[in-house]
Amino acid sequence: MKNIWRFLLQKFLHFLLLLVALSVISFVLVSLSPVNPVDAYIGADVMRVGAEQRELIAQRWGLDRPMTTRFFLWLGQLLQGNLGTSMTYNQTVSQVIAERFEASLALMGLAWLFSGAFGVLLGVVAGAKEGSLVDRVIRIYAYTLASAPAFWIALLLLIIFSVTLQVTPICCAKPPGILAADVTLWQKLHHLLLPALTLSVIGVANIALHTREKLIEILHSNYALFAYAQGETTTGVVLHHGLRNVALPAITLQFASLGELFGGSVLIEKVFNYPGLGNATVQAALRSDVPLLLGIVFFSATFVFIGNTLADLSYQIIDPRIRFGKSA
Repeated sequence: MKNIWRFLLQKFLHFLLLLVALSVISFVLVSLSPVNPVDAYIGADVMRVGAEQRELIAQRWGLDRPMTTRFFLWLGQLLQGNLGTSMTYNQTVSQVIAERFEASLALMGLAWLFSGAFGVLLGVVAGAKEGSLVDRVIRIYAYTLASAPAFWIALLLLIIFSVTLQVTPICCAKPPGILAADVTLWQKLHHLLLPALTLSVIGVANIALHTREKLIEILHSNYALFAYAQGETTTGVVLHHGLRNVALPAITLQFASLGELFGGSVLIEKVFNYPGLGNATVQAALRSDVPLLLGIVFFSATFVFIGNTLADLSYQIIDPRIRFGKSA
């Protein structure tokens, strides 16, 4: 029990250092952006607004203060549990994140399940059929996915399934013209399916290739050869010895892919015009909305940290030989 608490304390201290570094770097980069936040806030009426009104807008959002002053004011608000107010949506950052995280969570959750299930399945099949045509096809497929840009895959699938075949909606999280309260579960899933499948492509390749290599190693091990000598089939060896041993690296990659899913969701949500955190991140960056962008960075880092910590805690359940004192 002491090892667990020591491990969690170390992880938490590392997380705090990471948050400080991310906050400083993100704040400096956005503050140095060539985009004028006042012009972005005004929008299409930028030519009609005079200098006096610009000054009032800058004062309203604290943009007339030095960068260091603005950072420490934001940090002080953060320590009080206040992430600030978004210039883009004119809402508190907490409200913006809460409203859009539900959509992003559904998207990333479904994509996470798809990538894990498809990745392990393809990896096990390829490993069990090492050297066969099936193995070569799966490897080519995985290498192609690993090297293809996510936005290119999203556009390709959008053209095929939404434009050409017209079996999936072309955008959004619900049919246009329908109130959110009137949207059925099927309509939500119908709009979610293609973006989730597209996003899952990001994690499938790595999980499939790593699972394949691990399973091949297991099938050539001494205890697997002994099982073969006793008349065990390849399927039996995979089921009795392989799956448990490939589960640990697969789970490691699954939880490690949370960061990739967050990054991939930015592009996927933009292509499919999906109203999640990724879309809000793009808007915040384009409008130099510092409070919103920092809030999303802070929130996403926390989410990924929790996922990675849960993965570390699950290792001992899957493989009792792992000890927190050694792994930390």
